[in-house]
Amino acid sequence: MLAGIKVVELATYIAAPGAAGILADWGAEVIKVEPLAGCPMRYTMANMGADHLQGSPIFDLDNRGKKGIAINTATPEGVEAVKRLVKDADIFITNVRPGGLERSGLDYKSLSAINPRLVYASVTGYGLEGPDRDRPGFDVAAFYARSGVGYLQTVKGREPTILRTGIGDHTTSMATVGGILAAIVERQTTGKGRLVEASLLRTGIYAAGSDTAVQLKYGKLGSTKSRHESVAPLSNFFKAKGDEWFVIVPRQGSVDWKAVCRVIGKPELETDERFNNPKVRRTNAALLVDILDAAFGEHDIAHWSKSLDAEDMIWAPLMKPGDVAKDPQAIAAGAFVEVPEHDGNGTYLSPASPIRFPGANDGPKGPAPALGEHTLAVLHDLGYSDADIEKLKAAKAIA
Repeated sequence: MLAGIKVVELATYIAAPGAAGILADWGAEVIKVEPLAGCPMRYTMANMGADHLQGSPIFDLDNRGKKGIAINTATPEGVEAVKRLVKDADIFITNVRPGGLERSGLDYKSLSAINPRLVYASVTGYGLEGPDRDRPGFDVAAFYARSGVGYLQTVKGREPTILRTGIGDHTTSMATVGGILAAIVERQTTGKGRLVEASLLRTGIYAAGSDTAVQLKYGKLGSTKSRHESVAPLSNFFKAKGDEWFVIVPRQGSVDWKAVCRVIGKPELETDERFNNPKVRRTNAALLVDILDAAFGEHDIAHWSKSLDAEDMIWAPLMKPGDVAKDPQAIAAGAFVEVPEHDGNGTYLSPASPIRFPGANDGPKGPAPALGEHTLAVLHDLGYSDADIEKLKAAKAIA
């Protein structure tokens, strides 16, 4: 779908490469510019002490189907090579901090002067303005901790826990893709590109927007409670026989309260004065959760699946990622794709991009590139001669 769109990515880690990775899945030509040492995400398995595992599925997820070149942008020659790449590019994506881009001449103002049609996407921790514009910010810091998401996810009186790898990054990746494509649409009318600014902080604040909107409107917000202290005790996780957890998400009012009473075989609770309206259910939350725990513990998840579905309840099992990969519904939704191995021998399973376009070739176009795999080919395409390339090597602009 994005055939003919050229993307230059000057980025490491996850959020910005993830955005370019989605564009690559959708058919764009993405040229990934890495430092000579490579993106740190290439080495995640080794850094976690899993040296025996080949490659890095974390890196591959965000970089499959790209061309990879390794350039030292701390040299004038390296910067010039990137500028040549940008001359006929449609999109430039970077997560380099603003000050560094300005010093090297790879900021929006400099590159748009070379290519006025360029859509320039900046992905940072905290944005392009303000006192923290050059502060480094991974998703645990900028998206999770500083945005309020981490506080909202922490149960009152408990210690906060770290966000799992890439959740805030990939949320920001999706937001960045939306901004980029909006700018591409605008360019069809104006003929000019624009700066697209994404940040982990702003995306985190929006992701927590429902709670944050209440805070902004009323100046206060309830804390996250434990299961037995829940403001809405029906909206909770419960454990079936066999230690399998599931969540119930009731609709507003008392419709689902009556349904739950029927599901657990206790219709008398419908009119029990301790539980017959939301206010008293909140007051007696601990007792109600104990009653529901005892009832749900009598049967396995298969039993409750049938009973809850029969009442058209909104619920879902709490699944491990290994089980999600086998879930017939996740498979039917196209949530996983086969990615070619780099050596050409077979494929392996990986998460799909977040959107499906039925009938379109919207999956991986190839494996993630090896470090610097396409450096010489891309430079030759830019008009560099063999002698020019030797000069770049001598200047330590390329390896």
